[in-house]
Amino acid sequence: MSKRALAKYLSELDKEELETQLMDLYNRFPVVKEYYDFVFNPKEDKLVQEAKVKISNEYFPLKRKRPKARRSVAQKYIKHFTKLGVAPHLIADVMLFNLEIAQSFSTEKKVPDAFYKSMANSFKELVQHIAVNGLLSDFRERIVACYVFTNEHRWPNQEDFSKSLDIID
Repeated sequence: MSKRALAKYLSELDKEELETQLMDLYNRFPVVKEYYDFVFNPKEDKLVQEAKVKISNEYFPLKRKRPKARRSVAQKYIKHFTKLGVAPHLIADVMLFNLEIAQSFSTEKKVPDAFYKSMANSFKELVQHIAVNGLLSDFRERIVACYVFTNEHRWPNQEDFSKSLDIID
């Protein structure tokens, strides 16, 4: 169904029918429920804290022995927060947290080259997000610290991090 057809269909419904359909969607689909729960009671800080705990658990697990170190966990949260409309500075904070925790993980464990490439992609996305939303002044120190870390620890793809920083300049 196209947007135009949906708009026409919705315009033909009276208020009670619309309310019934919305309540049905709310009850049937957890995504709709989550969206409306967020819209009417946006506990952004709580969502961010939950995401940070899950991301941290990926690299430094509390219940299992071996870390999974999956970037995809953080990416899912970031994408989800973007869809919900979480404040851009909170999304940037989660993005930076993911990089910082991954960097501290890399000092303790031997990581494959794919890990470095993945973190370079995360850094590039972070810099783009910060540039688009004008958040550089809020996050400059943490971004520079991430960049300096890659140089000090001689990550194999330091130039990728450097290129990403060119977006801001």
